[in-house]
Amino acid sequence: MATISRERTILDRIVEARRESIAHRKRVLPDVALKLAVGKADAPRDFAGALSRAGFNVIAELKKASPSRGVIREDYAPADLAPKLEGAGAAALSVLTEEEFFSGSLADLKTARKAVQIPVLRKDFIIDPWQVWETRAAGADAFLLIAAILSDETLRELLELGRSLGMESLVEVHTREEVARAIAVGARIIGVNNRDLRNFDVRVETSLELVEAIPQECIAVSESGLRTHGDLARLRGAGFDAFLIGEHLMKEPDPAVPLQALIETGPAAGA
Repeated sequence: MATISRERTILDRIVEARRESIAHRKRVLPDVALKLAVGKADAPRDFAGALSRAGFNVIAELKKASPSRGVIREDYAPADLAPKLEGAGAAALSVLTEEEFFSGSLADLKTARKAVQIPVLRKDFIIDPWQVWETRAAGADAFLLIAAILSDETLRELLELGRSLGMESLVEVHTREEVARAIAVGARIIGVNNRDLRNFDVRVETSLELVEAIPQECIAVSESGLRTHGDLARLRGAGFDAFLIGEHLMKEPDPAVPLQALIETGPAAGA
């Protein structure tokens, strides 16, 4: 129980830090200026379409650090990493943009998107409509919404605002109740996070337990703890359309190598 309490506190701290950051950014960049910036952004790429192809659709995540692992990659250069991952077969990219706990930034996202032609997801703790406008102004094609930190009303509001700006959201869930909530607000892409945000434990079985609750018309994504082609094959057989993978790629000198092993269907796959 002590561990659960500690990790909940970390999540609370992350969300609180986001609230403070948003308040500061709003003062620096008012709504009017932000919406003008949105008008100058490149047209969004089709994130949902990229995850609906035949084969193993991997959302490759660019992440320098995390609260549970500390620094994952010292030589973190999105301009170099993004094209390598695209060349290795990534269907889309996910870029961490939270600064304090994950050492990310919107600059990382902008840099990565300019270096590739595939869609780019903003991975962050998005809790305010202002962040959705900020996301589109930065050029992102999609963004993450975490059901556990949002009320149904806010989840629906952010989802619909994103669509009005041409972006689809990846709605992240971890329990059957959260799957039901995501469906109720109209989510079209539902990601099952195998990592429990209360204690950071990872169970791939979480995806297998929840996939039957995700409607066929939704795009189902499995997130966290995926390390082999066998993992992906098992989950695809269970009904998943795509897979979000970060740490497994970022900790390797050349992330293209493990990504290719995940996607390939030959005898060396997953080695």
